[in-house]
Amino acid sequence: MRYYVSLITLLFLLSAGSLPVPCLAEEPVQAPVETLPSEPASTDNAVDTPAQSSNQPHDVVANDDDFDYDDEPFKEEKAMIADPIEPFNRAMYQVNDKMYFWLLKPVAQGYKTVVPEPARISVKNFFSNLKYPARFVSCLLQADFTGAATETGRFAINTVWGIGGLLDPAAGRELDLQKQDTDLGQTLGVYGAGHGFYIVWPFFGPSSARDTMDILGNQVLYPLSFLNIWYASLGTKAVEAVNSTSLRIGEYESLIEAAIDPYVAMRDAYAQYRMHDIKTRKAKSLLFKDASTGNTAPEAPLPQE
Repeated sequence: MRYYVSLITLLFLLSAGSLPVPCLAEEPVQAPVETLPSEPASTDNAVDTPAQSSNQPHDVVANDDDFDYDDEPFKEEKAMIADPIEPFNRAMYQVNDKMYFWLLKPVAQGYKTVVPEPARISVKNFFSNLKYPARFVSCLLQADFTGAATETGRFAINTVWGIGGLLDPAAGRELDLQKQDTDLGQTLGVYGAGHGFYIVWPFFGPSSARDTMDILGNQVLYPLSFLNIWYASLGTKAVEAVNSTSLRIGEYESLIEAAIDPYVAMRDAYAQYRMHDIKTRKAKSLLFKDASTGNTAPEAPLPQE
Protein backbone atom coordinates (compact mmCIF):
# COMPACT_ATOMS: atom_id res chain seq x y z
CA MET A 1 0.00 0.00 0.00
CA ARG A 2 2.84 2.31 0.90
CA TYR A 3 4.41 1.46 -2.48
CA TYR A 4 1.32 2.62 -4.37
CA VAL A 5 1.14 5.86 -2.39
CA SER A 6 4.78 6.62 -3.25
CA LEU A 7 4.19 5.89 -6.92
CA ILE A 8 1.15 8.18 -7.09
CA THR A 9 3.11 10.97 -5.37
CA LEU A 10 5.98 10.62 -7.85
CA LEU A 11 3.64 10.84 -10.84
CA PHE A 12 1.98 13.90 -9.38
CA LEU A 13 5.32 15.69 -8.91
CA LEU A 14 6.43 14.85 -12.45
CA SER A 15 3.23 16.25 -13.90
CA ALA A 16 3.65 19.43 -11.85
CA GLY A 17 7.29 19.91 -13.04
CA SER A 18 8.70 20.29 -9.51
CA LEU A 19 11.41 17.62 -9.75
CA PRO A 20 15.06 18.71 -10.19
CA VAL A 21 15.19 17.07 -13.69
CA PRO A 22 13.21 19.57 -15.85
CA CYS A 23 16.19 19.95 -18.30
CA LEU A 24 14.56 17.29 -20.44
CA ALA A 25 11.63 19.63 -20.91
CA GLU A 26 13.75 22.82 -21.28
CA GLU A 27 15.83 21.66 -24.28
CA PRO A 28 12.90 21.56 -26.73
CA VAL A 29 12.10 25.14 -25.71
CA GLN A 30 15.62 26.54 -26.31
CA ALA A 31 16.47 24.56 -29.45
CA PRO A 32 13.81 26.12 -31.70
CA VAL A 33 14.88 29.60 -30.56
CA GLU A 34 18.52 28.96 -31.57
CA THR A 35 17.73 27.26 -34.87
CA LEU A 36 14.80 29.46 -35.87
CA PRO A 37 16.74 31.76 -38.28
CA SER A 38 18.46 28.81 -40.00
CA GLU A 39 15.39 26.59 -40.48
CA PRO A 40 14.89 26.62 -44.29
CA ALA A 41 12.07 24.12 -44.12
CA SER A 42 9.94 26.24 -41.83
CA THR A 43 7.02 27.99 -43.50
CA ASP A 44 7.18 30.97 -41.14
CA ASN A 45 10.87 31.43 -41.75
CA ALA A 46 10.36 31.39 -45.54
CA VAL A 47 8.06 34.36 -45.19
CA ASP A 48 10.26 36.32 -42.77
CA THR A 49 13.63 35.65 -44.43
CA PRO A 50 13.47 38.38 -47.14
CA ALA A 51 12.63 41.07 -44.59
CA GLN A 52 15.35 39.89 -42.13
CA SER A 53 18.11 39.56 -44.76
CA SER A 54 17.73 42.82 -46.66
CA ASN A 55 21.51 43.35 -46.42
CA GLN A 56 22.35 40.17 -48.27
CA PRO A 57 23.94 40.34 -51.75
CA HIS A 58 20.97 38.78 -53.50
CA ASP A 59 18.79 41.67 -52.37
CA VAL A 60 21.21 44.11 -53.97
CA VAL A 61 20.87 42.30 -57.27
CA ALA A 62 17.11 42.25 -56.98
CA ASN A 63 17.07 46.03 -56.53
CA ASP A 64 19.24 46.76 -59.60
CA ASP A 65 16.21 48.32 -61.29
CA ASP A 66 16.31 51.10 -58.72
CA PHE A 67 19.71 52.35 -59.89
CA ASP A 68 19.92 55.30 -62.25
CA TYR A 69 22.17 54.56 -65.20
CA ASP A 70 21.83 58.00 -66.79
CA ASP A 71 25.42 58.76 -65.81
CA GLU A 72 26.82 55.59 -67.33
CA PRO A 73 29.59 56.77 -69.72
CA PHE A 74 29.00 54.03 -72.32
CA LYS A 75 25.24 54.39 -72.53
CA GLU A 76 23.98 54.86 -76.09
CA GLU A 77 22.95 58.45 -76.75
CA LYS A 78 19.46 59.02 -78.09
CA ALA A 79 19.41 60.98 -81.33
CA MET A 80 16.62 63.50 -81.86
CA ILE A 81 15.55 65.38 -84.97
CA ALA A 82 12.99 68.14 -85.40
CA ASP A 83 9.97 67.38 -87.55
CA PRO A 84 8.05 70.63 -88.18
CA ILE A 85 6.66 69.50 -91.56
CA GLU A 86 5.37 66.15 -90.34
CA PRO A 87 2.15 66.18 -92.45
CA PHE A 88 4.17 66.56 -95.64
CA ASN A 89 6.69 63.96 -94.51
CA ARG A 90 3.97 61.44 -93.68
CA ALA A 91 2.43 61.95 -97.11
CA MET A 92 5.79 61.38 -98.82
CA TYR A 93 6.41 58.37 -96.60
CA GLN A 94 3.16 56.83 -97.83
CA VAL A 95 4.15 57.55 -101.44
CA ASN A 96 7.52 55.84 -100.99
CA ASP A 97 5.96 52.98 -99.06
CA LYS A 98 3.43 52.24 -101.81
CA MET A 99 6.09 52.64 -104.47
CA TYR A 100 8.24 50.06 -102.68
CA PHE A 101 5.54 47.42 -102.22
CA TRP A 102 3.73 47.97 -105.51
CA LEU A 103 6.65 48.55 -107.86
CA LEU A 104 10.19 48.31 -106.56
CA LYS A 105 9.91 45.13 -104.49
CA PRO A 106 8.08 43.04 -107.15
CA VAL A 107 10.60 44.08 -109.81
CA ALA A 108 13.51 43.39 -107.45
CA GLN A 109 12.12 39.94 -106.60
CA GLY A 110 11.84 39.07 -110.28
CA TYR A 111 15.32 40.43 -110.90
CA LYS A 112 16.62 38.38 -107.97
CA THR A 113 15.10 35.23 -109.42
CA VAL A 114 16.72 35.73 -112.81
CA VAL A 115 20.12 37.17 -111.84
CA PRO A 116 22.30 35.09 -109.47
CA GLU A 117 23.67 36.71 -106.35
CA PRO A 118 27.36 36.86 -107.45
CA ALA A 119 26.33 38.84 -110.52
CA ARG A 120 24.19 41.20 -108.45
CA ILE A 121 27.10 41.76 -106.05
CA SER A 122 29.31 42.59 -109.04
CA VAL A 123 26.78 45.16 -110.23
CA LYS A 124 26.73 46.66 -106.72
CA ASN A 125 30.55 46.84 -106.75
CA PHE A 126 30.48 48.58 -110.14
CA PHE A 127 28.16 51.36 -108.99
CA SER A 128 30.03 51.68 -105.70
CA ASN A 129 33.30 52.11 -107.59
CA LEU A 130 31.75 54.94 -109.59
CA LYS A 131 30.95 56.80 -106.36
CA TYR A 132 34.64 57.09 -105.52
CA PRO A 133 34.81 60.88 -106.23
CA ALA A 134 32.16 61.69 -103.59
CA ARG A 135 33.85 59.52 -100.95
CA PHE A 136 37.31 60.88 -101.81
CA VAL A 137 36.23 64.53 -101.57
CA SER A 138 34.36 63.81 -98.32
CA CYS A 139 37.46 62.24 -96.75
CA LEU A 140 39.59 65.23 -97.75
CA LEU A 141 37.09 67.74 -96.35
CA GLN A 142 36.91 65.76 -93.10
CA ALA A 143 40.74 65.77 -92.79
CA ASP A 144 40.72 62.00 -93.02
CA PHE A 145 43.76 61.72 -95.29
CA THR A 146 44.24 58.05 -94.53
CA GLY A 147 40.70 57.39 -95.73
CA ALA A 148 41.31 59.46 -98.85
CA ALA A 149 44.44 57.45 -99.65
CA THR A 150 42.55 54.22 -99.00
CA GLU A 151 39.78 55.27 -101.38
CA THR A 152 42.28 56.18 -104.09
CA GLY A 153 44.04 52.85 -103.74
CA ARG A 154 40.73 50.99 -103.86
CA PHE A 155 39.60 52.81 -106.97
CA ALA A 156 42.86 52.15 -108.84
CA ILE A 157 43.05 48.47 -107.89
CA ASN A 158 39.37 47.69 -108.45
CA THR A 159 39.27 49.55 -111.76
CA VAL A 160 42.32 47.74 -113.16
CA TRP A 161 42.35 44.32 -111.49
CA GLY A 162 38.67 44.32 -110.61
CA ILE A 163 37.55 44.61 -114.25
CA GLY A 164 36.19 48.12 -114.07
CA GLY A 165 34.98 47.72 -110.50
CA LEU A 166 32.91 44.56 -110.97
CA LEU A 167 35.17 42.81 -108.47
CA ASP A 168 36.55 44.11 -105.17
CA PRO A 169 40.08 42.68 -104.80
CA ALA A 170 41.16 45.72 -102.76
CA ALA A 171 39.03 44.54 -99.84
CA GLY A 172 40.67 41.11 -99.78
CA ARG A 173 42.71 39.80 -96.91
CA GLU A 174 46.02 40.65 -98.57
CA LEU A 175 45.32 44.37 -99.13
CA ASP A 176 42.43 45.00 -96.71
CA LEU A 177 41.48 48.37 -98.21
CA GLN A 178 37.93 48.82 -96.97
CA LYS A 179 35.46 51.27 -98.48
CA GLN A 180 35.05 54.50 -96.53
CA ASP A 181 31.36 54.81 -95.68
CA THR A 182 31.10 58.58 -95.86
CA ASP A 183 29.35 61.34 -97.77
CA LEU A 184 29.02 65.11 -97.91
CA GLY A 185 26.19 65.16 -95.40
CA GLN A 186 28.45 63.52 -92.84
CA THR A 187 31.10 66.11 -93.69
CA LEU A 188 28.74 68.90 -92.67
CA GLY A 189 27.95 66.96 -89.49
CA VAL A 190 31.67 66.64 -88.70
CA TYR A 191 31.92 70.42 -89.05
CA GLY A 192 29.20 70.75 -86.43
CA ALA A 193 26.13 71.34 -88.59
CA GLY A 194 22.97 69.84 -87.13
CA HIS A 195 20.21 68.02 -88.97
CA GLY A 196 18.11 71.15 -89.28
CA PHE A 197 14.81 69.34 -89.67
CA TYR A 198 13.57 66.00 -90.92
CA ILE A 199 12.35 65.71 -94.48
CA VAL A 200 11.21 62.75 -96.57
CA TRP A 201 11.89 63.13 -100.28
CA PRO A 202 9.98 61.11 -102.86
CA PHE A 203 12.18 58.41 -104.41
CA PHE A 204 15.13 59.37 -102.18
CA GLY A 205 13.49 58.60 -98.84
CA PRO A 206 14.45 59.91 -95.37
CA SER A 207 16.74 62.91 -95.23
CA SER A 208 17.22 66.24 -93.50
CA ALA A 209 17.98 69.82 -94.40
CA ARG A 210 21.68 69.08 -93.92
CA ASP A 211 21.73 65.75 -95.74
CA THR A 212 19.81 67.18 -98.68
CA MET A 213 23.09 68.86 -99.59
CA ASP A 214 24.55 65.37 -99.84
CA ILE A 215 21.92 64.42 -102.43
CA LEU A 216 22.84 67.46 -104.52
CA GLY A 217 26.57 66.95 -104.04
CA ASN A 218 26.45 63.30 -105.05
CA GLN A 219 24.63 64.25 -108.23
CA VAL A 220 27.47 66.62 -109.13
CA LEU A 221 30.26 64.15 -108.28
CA TYR A 222 28.58 61.04 -109.73
CA PRO A 223 30.07 60.33 -113.22
CA LEU A 224 26.85 58.86 -114.63
CA SER A 225 25.08 62.13 -113.91
CA PHE A 226 26.95 63.67 -116.85
CA LEU A 227 25.41 61.37 -119.44
CA ASN A 228 24.00 63.60 -122.15
CA ILE A 229 21.10 61.26 -122.89
CA TRP A 230 18.57 61.73 -120.10
CA TYR A 231 16.98 58.30 -120.43
CA ALA A 232 20.41 56.63 -120.21
CA SER A 233 21.05 58.33 -116.88
CA LEU A 234 17.56 57.46 -115.69
CA GLY A 235 18.01 53.85 -116.77
CA THR A 236 21.28 53.43 -114.88
CA LYS A 237 19.70 54.83 -111.71
CA ALA A 238 16.77 52.43 -112.07
CA VAL A 239 19.13 49.45 -112.49
CA GLU A 240 21.12 50.54 -109.45
CA ALA A 241 17.98 50.90 -107.32
CA VAL A 242 16.55 47.53 -108.35
CA ASN A 243 19.88 45.75 -107.88
CA SER A 244 20.43 47.31 -104.45
CA THR A 245 16.89 46.45 -103.34
CA SER A 246 17.30 42.82 -104.46
CA LEU A 247 20.18 42.46 -102.00
CA ARG A 248 18.23 43.97 -99.08
CA ILE A 249 14.72 42.56 -99.42
CA GLY A 250 13.23 42.09 -95.95
CA GLU A 251 15.11 44.81 -94.07
CA TYR A 252 12.45 47.47 -94.56
CA GLU A 253 9.66 45.00 -93.83
CA SER A 254 11.22 43.91 -90.54
CA LEU A 255 11.52 47.52 -89.41
CA ILE A 256 7.94 48.57 -90.06
CA GLU A 257 6.38 45.31 -88.87
CA ALA A 258 7.96 45.67 -85.43
CA ALA A 259 6.92 49.33 -85.04
CA ILE A 260 3.71 50.77 -83.65
CA ASP A 261 4.13 53.81 -85.90
CA PRO A 262 6.35 52.91 -88.89
CA TYR A 263 6.84 56.58 -89.79
CA VAL A 264 8.24 57.41 -86.34
CA ALA A 265 10.35 54.25 -86.34
CA MET A 266 11.87 55.20 -89.69
CA ARG A 267 12.54 58.76 -88.56
CA ASP A 268 14.21 57.71 -85.30
CA ALA A 269 16.25 55.00 -87.01
CA TYR A 270 17.49 57.51 -89.58
CA ALA A 271 18.53 60.04 -86.92
CA GLN A 272 20.30 57.37 -84.87
CA TYR A 273 22.08 55.97 -87.92
CA ARG A 274 23.36 59.36 -89.06
CA MET A 275 24.54 60.29 -85.57
CA HIS A 276 26.53 57.05 -85.36
CA ASP A 277 28.09 57.69 -88.76
CA ILE A 278 29.17 61.21 -87.85
CA LYS A 279 30.75 60.02 -84.61
CA THR A 280 32.67 57.40 -86.57
CA ARG A 281 33.91 59.98 -89.06
CA LYS A 282 34.98 62.37 -86.29
CA ALA A 283 37.06 59.61 -84.72
CA LYS A 284 38.97 59.24 -88.01
CA SER A 285 39.54 62.94 -88.59
CA LEU A 286 42.87 64.55 -87.77
CA LEU A 287 41.26 67.90 -86.97
CA PHE A 288 37.98 66.87 -85.32
CA LYS A 289 39.05 63.77 -83.38
CA ASP A 290 39.29 65.62 -80.05
CA ALA A 291 35.71 66.87 -80.48
CA SER A 292 34.40 63.35 -81.05
CA THR A 293 31.87 62.04 -78.56
CA GLY A 294 32.88 58.44 -79.00
CA ASN A 295 33.39 56.06 -76.09
CA THR A 296 37.01 56.88 -75.33
CA ALA A 297 38.65 56.72 -71.93
CA PRO A 298 39.30 60.47 -71.44
CA GLU A 299 35.69 61.31 -72.23
CA ALA A 300 34.13 58.71 -69.98
CA PRO A 301 33.85 60.99 -66.89
CA LEU A 302 32.28 63.86 -68.83
CA PRO A 303 28.61 62.79 -68.40
CA GLN A 304 29.13 62.66 -64.60
CA GLU A 305 30.17 66.30 -64.33
